Amino acid sequence: MTPVPGAAEYLELLAREASAVEFEGPVLAARAAGASAEALEELENAKLVALRVRAALARRARRGAELSALFQTAGDLAELRDLDAVLDAIVSRARQLLGTDVAYMTLYDEDRDDNYMRVTDGSASANFQKLRLPMGAGLGGLVAQSATPYATADYFADERFDHLRTINDAVHEEGLVAILGVPLRLGSRVIGVLFAADRSARPFVQEEVALLGSFAAHAAVAIDNARLLEGTRAALDELSAANKVVRAHSNAVERAALAHDRMMDLVLRGGGVADVAAMVTEVIGGSLLVLDSTDRPLETVGAVGDLESGVFDTARTARALGRSVRRGELTIASVDVGAETLCTLVLRTAEDVSDTDQRILERAALVTALLLLERRSVAEAEDRFRGELLDDLISREITDAAALRERGRRLGVDLDRPHVLVVARHDGPRERVGFWASAQATAERGLATAGSTQVALLLPGEDPGKAARRVAAELSAVLGRPATAGACGPITALADVASAHREAQRCADTLVALGRTGHGAGAADLGFVGLLIGDHRDVDAFLDSTIGPVVAYDGRRGTDLVHTVDVYFGHGGSPARTAQTLHIHVNTVAQRLERVGRLLGEDWQSPERALEIQLALRLHRLRRT
Repeated sequence: MTPVPGAAEYLELLAREASAVEFEGPVLAARAAGASAEALEELENAKLVALRVRAALARRARRGAELSALFQTAGDLAELRDLDAVLDAIVSRARQLLGTDVAYMTLYDEDRDDNYMRVTDGSASANFQKLRLPMGAGLGGLVAQSATPYATADYFADERFDHLRTINDAVHEEGLVAILGVPLRLGSRVIGVLFAADRSARPFVQEEVALLGSFAAHAAVAIDNARLLEGTRAALDELSAANKVVRAHSNAVERAALAHDRMMDLVLRGGGVADVAAMVTEVIGGSLLVLDSTDRPLETVGAVGDLESGVFDTARTARALGRSVRRGELTIASVDVGAETLCTLVLRTAEDVSDTDQRILERAALVTALLLLERRSVAEAEDRFRGELLDDLISREITDAAALRERGRRLGVDLDRPHVLVVARHDGPRERVGFWASAQATAERGLATAGSTQVALLLPGEDPGKAARRVAAELSAVLGRPATAGACGPITALADVASAHREAQRCADTLVALGRTGHGAGAADLGFVGLLIGDHRDVDAFLDSTIGPVVAYDGRRGTDLVHTVDVYFGHGGSPARTAQTLHIHVNTVAQRLERVGRLLGEDWQSPERALEIQLALRLHRLRRT
């Protein structure tokens, strides 16, 4: 006879975690063995108890697994630092923990006092992902308002919620039916709602509600930490940016202070415009052009290139604004006093110029203007002293030559050297002529004094004609109209300056009278006229410049060209009569005259030259007798 199974078999089934179907086996076996009704009832009761024990063990195992997953999730969330990553992880893990079709999260918007969809996992509807839930509306709005979990097996059939059309349309488009929502709480404040939902009807048991609630508690802390970290990071970024600004400002102030100190040091050490220009390019970089009051280049560092006309318009704008102005690769700073421009600085750089560098350029323009003003003041004082010294030499009796020489030495003029005195007649602006004459005198270490119609210069040298021609040419170019210069020299004694000045004046006046306005000459350059106007009347120089080559030729070759020319002019320029008087052939006369032409120049028979040559021949004959 087959033995009847007992209750102990259920213990064995529980021990090996058998499936629920296997728990029917002992009852079926007992029936097959013909067990009594009392035995079957006892076995049936044992089965029910065993199944309850099995269910309890299964719930505990599932709860343990859920708790383990919950703790693991909390640990994972704690390691995340980016808010978006935290939110994505929360929604994804919630969907995994509850095994639902969709999980999503809404966050509270304080400005609009509603909840907006922030993250979804498993969602397919664009409208659902952009949904906003007013407080108290729908399941989510009610959870956010009451801070209490809500679950529904069939959302559309549940009348506990305020069914707004916009919410219903979005939920319907997503296809959700069963929804569970739990609040994300930080203390008493609800910051959002965490949802798990299925697309088919199903109840959410208390364990699932508790599980999602526990997960929401961890998630709220993770969100708050991420927000705090993000805020801290943003604050650190702002602090870092502010620190960079402060550091940049500090560096800019330091650079500006350094540039200022260097410019002041240059001024104190007697530096000039070139030193300031070099310092600017060293501090800022690029190339620099310094223009004077007439927009002419004064100093150049590097290659600025040709300037367009618009640059000068920009310079006027810079002067009007009182600050530098950017024009392409050029930064322009210009300084004026009243209506007079003092200087303009043009800086070329490939990169943009910072505000600090612009201030440095502006400060350099001011320092340059001050240096130019100082230079002008010194030059004006020096010009006055130069003019006063030359006026004293011209118009006063020399009683203390040593004192005059000392005054010259202080101006850098060595009055013991040979000089020439040049007087230039002009009809130009006195100030421009005076400025030009002063510049010439300063450059050549001479003296100058300017009047309304003439300027006098005492310049080192021994060739008065050369000096006069140069002065006439340069002054004419400056004025844009003819200037006529006469000169006398060389002067080796201070007492001769006054007489040299008078002779230079006569030379200039004679040039004008002869129609040679715009030319320059000394008395020796004027031929026999020079003998008439010159104080020294240098006959030897006149003879040498007029017939000297012919006299020298006769001396070297033993010829008689001087006598031939004298007879030729004595017979009115007739070669035949000259030949008869000299008892030579007319061809010989022609050959001799041709030789004279090569020695004196082709124009030796022109009326002006002929007159000088005849006078020179007479003087030569008189000196020989």
